Amino acid sequence: MQDLRPATATTGRREPLASLTVQGLDRPGITAAVTDVLSKHGANIVSLDQYSDDPSGGAFFQRTVFSARDLPDVLPAVRQDLDTVLREGFDLEFTLRDLAVRKRVAIFASKSEHCLLDLLWRHRRGELPVSVAMVVSNHADTAAEVPAFGIPFFHVPSAGPDKSAAEAEHLRLLRGNVDFVVLARYMQILSGDFIDRVGVPIINIHHSFLPAFVGSGPYLKAKERGVKLVGATAHYVTEDLDEGPIIEQDVVRVSHADSAAELQRRGADVERAVLSRAVAWHAQDRVFRQGNHTIVFA
Repeated sequence: MQDLRPATATTGRREPLASLTVQGLDRPGITAAVTDVLSKHGANIVSLDQYSDDPSGGAFFQRTVFSARDLPDVLPAVRQDLDTVLREGFDLEFTLRDLAVRKRVAIFASKSEHCLLDLLWRHRRGELPVSVAMVVSNHADTAAEVPAFGIPFFHVPSAGPDKSAAEAEHLRLLRGNVDFVVLARYMQILSGDFIDRVGVPIINIHHSFLPAFVGSGPYLKAKERGVKLVGATAHYVTEDLDEGPIIEQDVVRVSHADSAAELQRRGADVERAVLSRAVAWHAQDRVFRQGNHTIVFA
């Protein structure tokens, strides 16, 4: 993952970075207002991405990464000026965050471990800009592996149609401790009540055969139909199962010679890559939600 922080010419030290995201109705002067505020406080813009779906009053999205010396001390004043200029002056919503303060994530998993262990491995290598607060599973299969990464593991059984006790325990573990949740092949359906009460975004990963091959054994069904592409989709979770705003997707080509087991192996590879990208992009404030779709500055 590219390090965008500017190095000082004399020491090679990296300046601290902050991200600013802006969202609302497009109109002239927004970018100028943002740059004026940042310049006033001695900030240097490292990257700036923006998108408008209609320059005549359409939806506007902007992500700016900037550096500044003594950043934690500067940010409150920057936030106050942005509140006046953007929220009051342009009726825009914005978020401002010190990127050194990593978002806290809880990873939910079941028996399939490939996505879970890939995220933990990438995190240990410094490839994921997150703080993994915990791993929660409805099975104990990875109870011995997760602590080796220095991450707390919680086994919360969830069986039968009534998931209320498990979800109550999930809420107890999560409340106040995480900024988002990742379902790394967590094979349980979350209730609408849980999604409302958890209060943070939830990211899910699944194979891209839906809705064609629902239920168990999707790769066997795909093999029987002679599919030529195997893929994966990462999306935000809503009450509509597997129909939330899509963050990332990818596919690989397969052939008639591939067995169902080979399809599944290659599908797992795609799932790992797609989920890790979605998690990284969310953690870096690169994803904007608008209704049931997303704008992603990848």
